[in-house]
Amino acid sequence: MSTTRTILAGCALAAASLAAPAQVLPPPQNVLQLQASGSVEVQQDLLQMRLTAAKDGSDPMAVQNQLKAALDAALAEARKTAQPEQMDVRTGNFAIYPRNNREGRISGWTGTAELVLEGRDFGRITQAAARIQTMTLAGVSFGLSREQRARVETDAQAQAIERFKAKAGELAKAFGFGGYTLREVAVNASDPGFVPRMRLAAQDMSASSAPAPVPVEPGRSTVTVTVSGSVQLR
Repeated sequence: MSTTRTILAGCALAAASLAAPAQVLPPPQNVLQLQASGSVEVQQDLLQMRLTAAKDGSDPMAVQNQLKAALDAALAEARKTAQPEQMDVRTGNFAIYPRNNREGRISGWTGTAELVLEGRDFGRITQAAARIQTMTLAGVSFGLSREQRARVETDAQAQAIERFKAKAGELAKAFGFGGYTLREVAVNASDPGFVPRMRLAAQDMSASSAPAPVPVEPGRSTVTVTVSGSVQLR
C-alpha cells in the first residue's frame, strides 16, 4: 500500500514540475546584424565540351543499339588521349522516349546519348572532340578547377572578413558604442559553376562538315564569399 502511495506522489511532483512556467530570458540588447562580401575575379581554367548523338526509329531496341554503337565509338576515341584532370571523359544523359502521333499513339522512338570531355588542357579536349565522328558538339562551357577556386576563395574570404570587421567597428561608433564582440558568424562561398560560351545545334557541327577543332576562348569568373552574423555592441 505504501509503495503505491509513493509512486503516486512521485507522479504528482513530476506533473507539478512540468506545469511550472519556464524561466523567460530577456531578449538580447544592443545586438547588431550585418554582413559583408569579398569578391575576386579570376581567369577560367576548366573547359567542358558536351557531345551528343540522336537517333530515331520504329523499334526502341534498334534505336538503343544505334546510340550505344555511337557512344562506344566516341568513348574509344576519347580515351586514347584522356588524362586525369587534363581531360576527363564521362558519359552523360542516355535516354529513349516514345514519339506520339496526333491520335496519341506511339509512332516511333527517339533517343539521345551524351559524352562529356572536361579538363584543363584546352587543346587536348578540342582536338579529341574534333576526331569523334559519331557524335556532334552540343555545347561549350568554362569554369574553375578546384585548385583555382580554393586559391581565390581564400583571398575573397580574407576580404569579406576584413570588411565585416570594419563595418562592425564603424556601426558601433555610429551608434555611440566603443566597440563590439562577436556573437555568431557564418561564412558562405558562391559557386558560379560552368558558364556556357557557345551553344551549337547538332546540324551545325556534323563531323563530316567540321572535322577541325573548334576555337575556344575562356572568360573570367567571379568568386564571392559572404560573411554574415551578429555582434554585441559594448
